[in-house]
Amino acid sequence: MPAQFIDGKQIAEQCRLETQRQVAALHQRTGITPHLAAILAGDDPASQVYVRNKEKACAKAGLRSTLHRLPANVTQQHLLALIHSLNNNPDVHGILVQLPLPGHLDTVAILDAVTPLKDVDAFHPENVGLMLQGRPRFLPCTPAGVMRLLSVSRIPTAGRHAVVIGRSDIVGKPMAALLLQKGADATVTVCHSRTPDIAALCRTADIVVAAVGIPHFVRGDWLRPAAIVIDVGINRLADKLVGDVDFDAAVGHVAAITPVPGGVGPMTIAMLLENTLNAARLQLKHEDSAVS
Repeated sequence: MPAQFIDGKQIAEQCRLETQRQVAALHQRTGITPHLAAILAGDDPASQVYVRNKEKACAKAGLRSTLHRLPANVTQQHLLALIHSLNNNPDVHGILVQLPLPGHLDTVAILDAVTPLKDVDAFHPENVGLMLQGRPRFLPCTPAGVMRLLSVSRIPTAGRHAVVIGRSDIVGKPMAALLLQKGADATVTVCHSRTPDIAALCRTADIVVAAVGIPHFVRGDWLRPAAIVIDVGINRLADKLVGDVDFDAAVGHVAAITPVPGGVGPMTIAMLLENTLNAARLQLKHEDSAVS
């Protein structure tokens, strides 16, 4: 029996329409339109595509977006000064620093400079800590998108064994944390470059989340027939985009799988829009508290 396709494009569109409705309601009530400021340093082609897609998504959902383009040789001091000005600009509600940054820049210091109330990627240590405690201000966009895919597709996680392949701060670690939270209640194994026999662990998994950044890393014979496969990878192979999972080998016997492209990617942007909307609400609440 062919696998169920988990259609990220369709689910992301549903999320966008709901965000659009809520943005319009917020504007009608307060006159405020959520505003996302994106910073793009350098000329990485993939980053330019990602930022352009985010700009288009903001426009469709009724959000404002501003792109700050910086040269590849931008100094740390200049970039930090820009972030400082955006932090203090009440008209900006969310700040996104497009990664990767040019190699001479200190990525950690730059991401830490974004004020937590505008950190719509949820990279700041304060926001990471709140998420780990189960009381998030914002959820990291890609892991949150995966959780939404599972929820909307009515795929249960409670009591299931989830194997997360990859331990990055952007996907792997927060993905494991969200699957562990009360309400999700999965049992989670995290695999990485030092994990022996990843294939054997995958064969025990009810849910596999592949986020390792290697094309076709997960082979079809690593997966149980009943497995749910979430492929976070986006890799260019020859003239096409492929995931971290060998899709053709997996699709014939797993229970459900996300395609690449059209799976997790659109959900990442949908969650970014939601975070920007929530950031605008949070800042409005803080302003009201300060006045009272």
